[in-house]
Amino acid sequence: MDLHLTGKTVVITGGGTGIGKGTALEFLREGCHVAICGRRQQKLDETKAEFAALGFDLMTKSVDVTDYDALALFADEVAQKYGRIDVWINNAGSNQIKSLMDYDVEEFRSMTDKILVSVFSGSKIAATHMRKTGGGVILNASSFSAVIPNAGRAPYSACKAGVSSLTRTFAAELAKDHIRVIAYVPGMTATEISAKNIELNGPRLMRDIPMQRFGTPEDNAKLLVFLASDCASYINGTQIEVTGAKLCVQNPLYSYEQ
Repeated sequence: MDLHLTGKTVVITGGGTGIGKGTALEFLREGCHVAICGRRQQKLDETKAEFAALGFDLMTKSVDVTDYDALALFADEVAQKYGRIDVWINNAGSNQIKSLMDYDVEEFRSMTDKILVSVFSGSKIAATHMRKTGGGVILNASSFSAVIPNAGRAPYSACKAGVSSLTRTFAAELAKDHIRVIAYVPGMTATEISAKNIELNGPRLMRDIPMQRFGTPEDNAKLLVFLASDCASYINGTQIEVTGAKLCVQNPLYSYEQ
């Protein structure tokens, strides 16, 4: 299937590691111009060098997504270099294991800025550019914690639920501009960030997953490439789970137990 993405410009926040990095590579393989940002310059440099060895040119910049002006400047630089922005992926985020009663107000507000406000900012910036060129696609990283909240990760869960809600609202408000907005819901995905959790709790986590494996960055990346293409032109204002059917029923391992 030809997805007709060659020459499109794709921006990915949090693109130096994990799902963001895997997604950047998939779009490059489709012939897209790709720009990523993240907080850690070393990770960005490593990813750029790794992709260069594969024959791909990657634009990178260290940006804190909670800084609206810095994020907007990054978008301007991408548009200046490539002429337009066609796809924007709000992938950057943060997580912390901590009980609600142990948070102070400023810590809670900081988590909200990193996870929820950054998606609003990225979506607004992206839409501003896309309106100039006739449309585009905005893809937002939600989480299974938006479906079923996690105790010990309350700010994260609440903000990801907010991301899912923002996605639907932006989809309706930007439809006239031919901008589609969709959320993706990764399940437990084997990345650098989740490695410790999988090491400590792998068997327990696996009990929730009928497919009996953890996801990979590529599982998510391939979906995002499809959603960004015209093949998905009637998919809008929704969220799509990439979870191996996690907790699709109360007894996920039913088929193995019969």
